[in-house]
Amino acid sequence: MKQLKTLLIAAVLVLGVSLNTNAQAKSAHIDVAELMTKMPAYIDAQKQLEKLGQQYDNDFKVMVDEYQARLKKYEQEAETVSTKINEERAKELQDLEKRIREFRETAQKELSTKEGDLMKPLEEKVKAAIQKVGKAKGYQYVFNSAGLLLADGPDLTPDVKKELGF
Repeated sequence: MKQLKTLLIAAVLVLGVSLNTNAQAKSAHIDVAELMTKMPAYIDAQKQLEKLGQQYDNDFKVMVDEYQARLKKYEQEAETVSTKINEERAKELQDLEKRIREFRETAQKELSTKEGDLMKPLEEKVKAAIQKVGKAKGYQYVFNSAGLLLADGPDLTPDVKKELGF
């Protein structure tokens, strides 16, 4: 009976130590946004997106300027032309407005798609590097410090930067 009691106490102690060890999982943190914004590939992608956005803005401005010039001309000539011509011009302006709206929507969609195409591989590369460094250093959890109120554990940012080559 005494042996059973001793065995039971030993089992409880071993189980308690085992649970305590598991409860103390190693964790670290990293500021993913700060890491991404300093990546040379991210900076290049941002420049590409800026250039494309500027091109769309310029094209949009040309279309709007054309619309405004036609509107001004048609308003000045409205009294001197026939009703039929005024109706045709009104329809022409409506069609131009529609093209401008469609262009703006298409440009926004294309810019968003391009951003996704450029950023997704970078995000995957960062995630893989974080996982590799985290596993190599024995961490079970790596948190994004952008959302943490307290980040008292080790910061993996320098190690992940090294892994990514910058």
